Amino acid sequence: MADKEGTYCTICGGMVPDAVKIRRISVDGKEVGIDRLEEILDGVILLGLPEEARVKVELLSRVRAYNYVSSAKEEACGEALLGEYRTRLKMRG
Repeated sequence: MADKEGTYCTICGGMVPDAVKIRRISVDGKEVGIDRLEEILDGVILLGLPEEARVKVELLSRVRAYNYVSSAKEEACGEALLGEYRTRLKMRG
């Protein structure tokens, strides 16, 4: 029996995240939900990393803390996250 009340995933058994914190992005032409994406993007922007390769590694690391990322889709997911990062950076001016 679960320790907390809420909705649990039928695949992994974990709690389903609050839908308010999930944002959908396109990865390899498929829409996927990323939990806490706004928080992750803002946190990485605050790091001020100079190289996009390092930005992508940091984004993937933080996304993996709350979301499953398959190794087969790692590169595509990293590129999609980098695109979201660039957009967010432009919005912040």
